[in-house]
Amino acid sequence: MILLCVDTSGPVAGAALLENNVIRYEATAVNAFTHSQSILPLIEEAYLHTGLTVEGTDYFAVTVGPGSFTGVRIGVSTVKGLSHATDKPCVAIDALEAMAAGVSPFDGVICPIQDARAGQVYGAAFMGDTLERLLPDEAIALPDYLSKVSALGRPMLFLGDGMPVHKEKIAEMLGDQARFAPPHLAYLRPAAAAYLAAKKTSEAVSSRDLKPLYLRPPQAERQKNLREAAHA
Repeated sequence: MILLCVDTSGPVAGAALLENNVIRYEATAVNAFTHSQSILPLIEEAYLHTGLTVEGTDYFAVTVGPGSFTGVRIGVSTVKGLSHATDKPCVAIDALEAMAAGVSPFDGVICPIQDARAGQVYGAAFMGDTLERLLPDEAIALPDYLSKVSALGRPMLFLGDGMPVHKEKIAEMLGDQARFAPPHLAYLRPAAAAYLAAKKTSEAVSSRDLKPLYLRPPQAERQKNLREAAHA
């Protein structure tokens, strides 16, 4: 079984190729280019350096969110196109779960957070050894999120692009309970997303049914609603 996994949900673009449960290729791009410029070259290199082909790929996987609205759209659109062109199924992967998988096992609770701005994070929580979900994905104010994860009563490992943004506040509120992933483990690894996707192929859908996961409306829609409310 050959599976390509794409991630553009956060600040790092990435792609991974998995063959028979072995990671054959993984690459990430941390640069000034947009994800739309980075992701296709990463995919092309994946096939070039492994000798595998798009046509021979059995599944196309993508992190569908939560995360950057634009980034999620780029990844989902890319995988939809590959899936439609080859008539192969898609696997949707939760970005927060994939982040947690990248640092498991951990003796405590893994707390992936994406910066949602305006004092909010996209957050969830998982058991560090089993990846059992403890809290659902949620767009939530940071203090409310920290209150929920601290109530779990275990050491907590924070990672994701929301971690450096809110690190001081997290440390102030949680003290020694809070641990922070080092930089090389603090972002979503496409190989971790590919690993999850290989376990979820029974949940694969067609390109038509692949949808992004948005926890709140895009900013443009929120601004439009505010303007309409102001003139109502």
